[in-house]
Amino acid sequence: MTAADLPSPYGQLGCAVSDPELRDTAYEIFVGACRSTGSKPLTYIPQSERTPPSADRAQSSPASSSPLQRSLTSTAASKMKKALGIKSSKKSPGKEVSPAKGSKRPVTVGELMRIQMGISEQADSRIRRGLLRVAASQLGRRMESMVLPLELLQQFKVSDFSDQQEYEAWQLRNLKILEAGLLVHPFRPLEKSDVAAQRLRQIIRGASERPLETGRNSESMQVLRSAVMALACRTSDGSVSDTCHWADGFPLNLHLYQMLLEACFDNSEEGSIIDEIDEVLELIKKTWTILGINQMHHNLCFTWALFHSFVTTGQVDIDLLFAADTQLAEVAKDAKATKDSAYSKILSSTLSSIMGWTEKRLLAYHDTFNPSNIESMQSIVSLGVSAAKILMEDISQEYRRKRREETDVARSRIDTYIRSSLRTAFAQRMEQADSSRRSTKNQSAPTPVLAILAKDIGDLASKEKTLFSPILKKWHPLAAGVAVATLHSCYGNEIKQFISGVRELTPDTVQVLKAADKLEKDLVHIAVEDSVDSDDGGKSLIREMPPYEAESAIANLVKMWIKTRVDRLKEWVDRNLQQEVWNPRANRENCAPSAIEVLRIVDETLDAFFQQPIPMHPALLPDLMVGLDRSLQHYISKAKSGCGTRNTFIPALPPLTRCEVGSKLWKKKEKSHTLQKRRSQVGSMNGDNSFGLPQLCVRMNTLYHIRKELDNLEKKITTCLRNVESAQADTSNGLDIKFEISLAACQEGIQQLCEVTAYKVIFHDLSHVLWDGLYVGETAASRIDFLLKELDPTLEMISSTVHDRVRNRVITALMKASFDGFLLVLLAGGPSRAFSCQDSRIIEEDFRSLKDLYLADGDGLPGELVEKASTQVRNVLPLFRTNTESLIERFKCMMAETYGSAAKSRYPLPPTSGHWSPTEANTILRVLCYRNDEAATRFLKKTYNLPKKL
Repeated sequence: MTAADLPSPYGQLGCAVSDPELRDTAYEIFVGACRSTGSKPLTYIPQSERTPPSADRAQSSPASSSPLQRSLTSTAASKMKKALGIKSSKKSPGKEVSPAKGSKRPVTVGELMRIQMGISEQADSRIRRGLLRVAASQLGRRMESMVLPLELLQQFKVSDFSDQQEYEAWQLRNLKILEAGLLVHPFRPLEKSDVAAQRLRQIIRGASERPLETGRNSESMQVLRSAVMALACRTSDGSVSDTCHWADGFPLNLHLYQMLLEACFDNSEEGSIIDEIDEVLELIKKTWTILGINQMHHNLCFTWALFHSFVTTGQVDIDLLFAADTQLAEVAKDAKATKDSAYSKILSSTLSSIMGWTEKRLLAYHDTFNPSNIESMQSIVSLGVSAAKILMEDISQEYRRKRREETDVARSRIDTYIRSSLRTAFAQRMEQADSSRRSTKNQSAPTPVLAILAKDIGDLASKEKTLFSPILKKWHPLAAGVAVATLHSCYGNEIKQFISGVRELTPDTVQVLKAADKLEKDLVHIAVEDSVDSDDGGKSLIREMPPYEAESAIANLVKMWIKTRVDRLKEWVDRNLQQEVWNPRANRENCAPSAIEVLRIVDETLDAFFQQPIPMHPALLPDLMVGLDRSLQHYISKAKSGCGTRNTFIPALPPLTRCEVGSKLWKKKEKSHTLQKRRSQVGSMNGDNSFGLPQLCVRMNTLYHIRKELDNLEKKITTCLRNVESAQADTSNGLDIKFEISLAACQEGIQQLCEVTAYKVIFHDLSHVLWDGLYVGETAASRIDFLLKELDPTLEMISSTVHDRVRNRVITALMKASFDGFLLVLLAGGPSRAFSCQDSRIIEEDFRSLKDLYLADGDGLPGELVEKASTQVRNVLPLFRTNTESLIERFKCMMAETYGSAAKSRYPLPPTSGHWSPTEANTILRVLCYRNDEAATRFLKKTYNLPKKL
């Protein structure tokens, strides 16, 4: 950066005075000020004529008493450098820009100053001669009572210069300085009508056309002197002052002083401060009276000079930056102590320039600093923060009106730098991530932008924590926390927009959300770690970091995926079960193909679920399990729907009748009518062939197959859980991975189908043998053999079709149904049946044959099971061999016990419970109804007036 890129905070001069012209004038003021402080007349000895120090001491030259001629002590350590925290260099003091062959190092402060300011020996010699002439003509006058350019104009002629052109340029420069100091930037404001000012403007305009005659007695010089002195010696009350004000108006004085301060920096060493700065500054301060500079102005100008030198010489000498920051501490003290509005204006401008430069770098410090130049960051931050504090705390009226404790300027500025820099860095990383994705878009699986960005932001946060936060923490205790909170917010805006647009679970979506979740955990960890010692434990920072809820987004997407899969499965079940024919020969398992297919879909769904690259399989598995469980339950429910229940097939019981003694019950003309009437009482299917015996067997096998496969699926799920990325050693512990609803539905369904099959076979398929044939007419002529003969192929069919683990359950149900049917024939068979006590032997023999069918000579059901199932029949059969009188008496006793004295006048009809028992009045009453006996008929006629037939 050049000086032109860093404009002066003092403002533009507003007149055509160049920097070299200012520098020449500043040097003249410097030499004149130093000359006026000496006790002897000023002399000048060219370097070539100087005697060595020893001879100088012997001759005791008058020149030795001049400050300019004071010898340099290069070995002495600089107090100023120590105060500024700068180490003294081992280099030689400054040299001529273009030194002559054999030139030597300067041996006096004056000579060093000349070289540093780039003044030639010829110009220096002329200035000193002119000052000697001025001193001779105005003996005893102090320098501050003179207008130096005016005096020098009068002392020199063309002959003092190498050519006319040089003289004219010199003359014009002095006139421009007079214009700047007396007209453009006067110490005291000018009235527009000021005659002297108007006259001076005319003289300067005229001199620009032809050189001014400057002889001592020339008229033009007398007019110039009159105008200049009138302007320079003005006072606020109109009186004439001894002190001349021509170089002490703002900001001309500061521009001139800046030229002097620049001599403190050795340009040959990239702006480093010369070792002789103590001696040089001691002499520069002698110009304060002429320039109207005080210690406060010096502190401010020197701060700017240090900063300006650092910036314009490549920003390589960190010592200059550190020195500027140190000097700024003095400026801060001055700012608190003064109420000078003019000073405050310049202070504000200077600090704003410094702050503007620092903030340009700090508001995007990731672009400015890297490991190679990180050392400068602390000084730049310190400088910027110090400038901001002075501007806010000592200049800002608004700040003063507030309670200072409400605003921590340093922390506030650092907070701003961090947030701005990281937002900028984030935007750059985002652009890079997008560019990276575009460059890899032809690859088979390019990484999504937000996944790339998440990794980049994680790296950025790590760099921030390692490289920048340790520096910034000096001013902001939560520097790292603020940084990651900013990054969290920036990425949060992107990820929330992404989540709001996601409609389905894809590998890219999961990759992005997992990357976001990892990034968030890393950022929160840094924030918590950084704020562990803060007053609120980091709560304020964490409040700045509302969760991305990436895991929740993944979970929601997985739940949507689960719902879609489950809904499709249910639709598939509904559609395919309508087409299922329950063919026992469809496959080797004798089960429905639709069941095998639905289990395959469930298995594939589980595979797809566990293949999802998500981190929360155990957490979401219950949702999937519930959905699949309900879908399977839906299939099971559909598989058994329409089959009915056992009660569907049990015929309605006919009204009770009494038996007519001696009547011929078996009459051919009544037979067809009787059969038709009986059949109408039997429950029937709607003729649907899908509920035939083979189809019912397939349905049972299907439910058993599902039941068996559910066990395998549960084992598979447990294995998958151990293998997923999120699994722990005991990941399945405590997880409900059971198909509870389906398992229960299978158990219940198999039981229901067993009963339905049994009661359908007995009361529907074989009703013509059992209900319409057994014991109709004469007992001995229609025995159990017909039923047994019909049952045999049924048992064969069941044995060959039903799975062996279900077979005994079906046959057991069939046995119970046949026993229930046998009792129903005996106790509710209608008026076509009548039994004598002698028939009891036949009935008992038939029941033993029925039991033997299921025992199958030891190859059938277990004996204890058959005996247990036959308990009710065995308990009732003895009633059929009990004489009628005993039965009547037993019935009366039971009625008396049940109904008390009210039963003596008239017995109520005992209700039918369906649970036949020798201790139940209704059971005994039914035995009496079917007793082929006159005593029974008389009792029934008298007691209940039962009819003989329906």
